Order: sequence, then C-alpha cells, then structure tokens
Amino acid sequence: MYSLQFTSESSSNGMRERDFTVGEVPGVLWSPVSGADRAPLVLMGHGGGTHKKWPAMTGRAQRLVAGGGFHVAVIDAPGHGDRPRTAYDEQEIAALYRARAAGDPEGPIVVRYNAQLAERAVPEWLATLDALQELPEIGADGPVGYFGLNMGTAIGVPLVAIEPRITAAVFGLHWPDALAEKARRITVPIEFDMQWDDEHIPRESALALFDAFASKEKTLHANTGAHKELPRFEADSAVRFFVRHLGASVAAPA
Repeated sequence: MYSLQFTSESSSNGMRERDFTVGEVPGVLWSPVSGADRAPLVLMGHGGGTHKKWPAMTGRAQRLVAGGGFHVAVIDAPGHGDRPRTAYDEQEIAALYRARAAGDPEGPIVVRYNAQLAERAVPEWLATLDALQELPEIGADGPVGYFGLNMGTAIGVPLVAIEPRITAAVFGLHWPDALAEKARRITVPIEFDMQWDDEHIPRESALALFDAFASKEKTLHANTGAHKELPRFEADSAVRFFVRHLGASVAAPA
C-alpha cells in the first residue's frame, strides 16, 4: 500500500491546492481554506490529451470547493500530464492523429485506447482513494463521488462499477462499446451529459450508454452543440447533484 506524500502547497480564492504523489502517480488535492473539519471527497477524471490541472479541472474544482465545500482530487492518467508515455501510448496517439488528418472516425481508436488506459488507471485510483482516506480531513467513512467526462468516463465507469465507496457519479461524452457491460453493474445515482450534435459520438450511442446504467436514479442532460461545446452550467449542475447525494459543509450555488 502506497502512502500519500504532499510535494507543494498554495492557496487562492478560498481554495487550498496541494500537489501529491501516491507511489509514482502524481495528483492534486483541492480543499476549502476554511470550513468544516471533515468534508466529502469528489474524485475527478480528466479528459484525453489533458492533465490534472487542465483549466476544465481547476474550474470544476473551484465550483465544487466553493459551492459544496468538497475536497476534490485528480490524478494524471497513464501517459498524461507529468507521466511518461509508453510505446503503446505513442502508437495509439499517432493512430488517432492519422485518423483525424484523414477525416476518418476517431471513435474506434479512442474506445480501444481508453479501455487500455482504464485497465492501468483503475488500480491507481483505488490506491489513491485508500491514501486520501487516511487524511483526517477526509476519513475512511466519508462520502465519495466521481466526476469524469470523455476519457474521465472511460476510466470512471469501470472504477465506480467495482468501488462501493463511490456513491454518486457524473459521467458523459463517451461511446458505450467498452463501457455498457460495466455500466450495468452501477446502481448509484448518476447524472449523464451528452451533446445532441456531437460530431464524434452519435446520439444513439450516447443514449445507449445512458440506458445501460442500472441506477434507479439517473438523469440525462442533453444540450445542443458539438462535442467540445458542453455548457459550463453543467458543472454547476454537477455541484448541486453532489450536494444532494454527498452532503455539503456550505450552501450549494443558487
């Protein structure tokens, strides 16, 4: 079992940022500067080609910390951020760029590559969650959520399917091919985002993944626009979702 080691710390706008490592996996933990002694934890998975401090991650973390009083943790996925790429990573990324340049469908490559990344990332997330729950401000019995879109869904669905400590999740923007079977094992409350005019993921594919979740409470948020045009207000909806299901130490945004 790996322990969590903090490597740097800073704070701004009421949010404390601490970089950490668990074994060789780098991550970041955002927390309220002040508030309750204990608060729920939200794990966030970043998208493909990005990293733990990508603007979308820091923006969502700010909303979750300010709007819900949550702790928010992100780790770099294999081959992303501060982590080296393997030969397989380079091979799949090159295949994706070739398909993009030729105007060929990217989905089959993304699905295949993300499934392989999930096999590597899920054990890392389990070890990270173990280590985070050793912190007194989080604790082993505190509620845990998961928030991940795109590749964050590809990694998050198999994680939530096997991890009972995660009791609510926000997913979206991915194909069902490698995920539907695992989604059928998930019964916790789900909020699911899709783009109605997604140029990569057909509507029927997005709907098929949403339909696969066995959750009695699941909500579909479908917005007009292309794959990368998910409205920012969906992040605020995610905050309210987690406040409902995990509790909070401060009021949710109106």
